[in-house]
This record gives sequence, structure tokens and C-alpha cells, in this order.
Amino acid sequence: MIIDKAKEVLEIEADSILKLTQTIGASFEALVNAICGSSGRVIISGIGKSGLIGKKIVATLISTGTNSMFLHPVEALHGDLGMVSKDDVFIAISNSGETNELNQLLPVIKDIGCKIAGFTGKMESSMAKSCDMVINTGVEKEACPFNMAPTSSTTAQLAMGDALAVVLITKKKFKKSDFMKSHPGGVLGQRLSCRVGEIMFEASGAPWVLTGSSMVKAIEEMDKFRLGAVLVLDKEKKLKGIITDGDIRHCVANGQTHLITQSVDTIMTKNPRTLTAASFLYDALNLMEKYQITVLPIVDKQNRLDGLLHLHDILGKGSFQFNGGGNEKL
Repeated sequence: MIIDKAKEVLEIEADSILKLTQTIGASFEALVNAICGSSGRVIISGIGKSGLIGKKIVATLISTGTNSMFLHPVEALHGDLGMVSKDDVFIAISNSGETNELNQLLPVIKDIGCKIAGFTGKMESSMAKSCDMVINTGVEKEACPFNMAPTSSTTAQLAMGDALAVVLITKKKFKKSDFMKSHPGGVLGQRLSCRVGEIMFEASGAPWVLTGSSMVKAIEEMDKFRLGAVLVLDKEKKLKGIITDGDIRHCVANGQTHLITQSVDTIMTKNPRTLTAASFLYDALNLMEKYQITVLPIVDKQNRLDGLLHLHDILGKGSFQFNGGGNEKL
């Protein structure tokens, strides 16, 4: 019963979001263009649960390059209106569209000269009539069994806010590097804004053997450097493959008892995934997480070895495990 009810709630809310695709239209596009054409900020206002959703949308907009702030409607009527200018774009959020505090505020906002948009479930509400652009965030029913507690409606508001933020990322050509600049806090955030070349092991400090070498030589090299992998290069120092601790374990588990008599060419993973020294650590971490690997060969434009990057050197020494478990094979 518990799981069934939880699934029912998720299905109702998911369906509510999906139905927004049928109502989104010209007003949403006008809002995006208004924000992109404005020299001011996006100011979002709401009260109660809608206010909490408004604060989250503001946080998302700020982190993705759109200057925004939250304005509580009651505080606005008691002095905080001084923060609003005619160059701002104002977004009011109210499912019913009949929130008194918000509707008292909107005529004053209009007098200031702001363009006003509304997120509401009632397109004929008092709030909707005061807005230049009305975005329909209406839902058929709340997930609450009494159809009273804001559940589906606040989920719809939040999803529409996310849609707005992501469209603005594209419209403004906001880049991944811009995102990192706006998230400098914390040790990991600072490290991810660095380049791979700043922390990688240089080629002279990375384990490697030539193609044709024996597995005995490769294992000796791995044991010497203790980085969990050895690279296989040709005579021009171009990368041909990689052998990891995981590769050796898999061979043993599959019954290859004569492993040490074989050539590295028969064991290595050919054409492994690589990055360049100029890549961001953000990209390296994403690649490692996507493929559940812990080491990356770093090469130049000619595929010659520049170095080796280990996961622990991105995150700092210590234990780390991907959500799916530890699989080192590239």
C-alpha cells in the first residue's frame, strides 16, 4: 500500500508536468525575450509554497547566468520596493491567481514600469489580468488526497522555472566554464575550475611500456608507480592502449593462467578514452563518472603522451566510489 501510494503521487505529478507541454506557448517565448532584452534583473515574488518555489527558481537562474532576486510581496509593500527598477522583469507566482498580497503589489510594479509575467493555474484570475505575459502552470488535481495541499501545482511551477532557466542558458550562450565561475565555493568547486595539466602526473612520472613488451614488464611498472594502470606506447610515444588492475583481475578470473607470458598488446584496451592537458577537471570528472574509470591518459594533438590523471587527484586523496561500484576498465 505504501509503495503503491507513493507511485500514484509520482505518476500524478509527472503527468501534471507533461501536460504543461500542451499549454506552453507565446507568453513563455515573450518572457524569455523580455529577460534577454532587459538590462535589469528578474524579480520573482510569491507567498507561501509558491514563494518557496520562487526562491528556488531564483537560485537556479542566478547559478546559470541570469541576475535575479526574490521579493516577498509583504516586505515589498513595506519598503523593499526600492529595490525594483523599470528595467527589471517581474514574475509573480500564484496557483490561484487570487493571492491578496501579490495582487496588491502588481499595480505598483506596473507603475514602476516593469514588464510583468505570471505563473498561474487560473488564466482568468485577477493576477493574470494584471500581467503582460501569463504562463499556464495549471494542473488537473493535486497529489494530495484532499486535493488541497500544494503538490502537483508547486511541482508544475518548479518545472516551468527550470524550463525558463535552461532556455535562457541556450539563448544567452551560457557556457560550462561560466557555470564553474559562478560555483567557486568549496574545495571541489575550486579544483574543478582548474585545468587537467595543473594536477596530472607528467609523462616522466607516469607508468608506461612499449608495444610488444611482456606482461611481466607491465606489472613491474604498475607496481612501481601504484596508480592502478600502465600505458602502452609506440616508439614515437603515441598512446596505443592501457592496462588497468581491473583488466588483470578479469583475465585471472576468466582462467588466463599464463597471463605473464603474454604480450601487453593482447591484454591492453586499445584506443582508450583520453583528454588533453587544457581540458577542465570538470570534464575529466564527468568522463570518469560516465564510464566508471579512475585513470585517464592525457595526450597532445598528435596522441603523444603528456601525462596521466588519477581520480584521487581530482577529489583529493581518500576513498571514493561511483554510484555503480568500482569498475576500472576503460
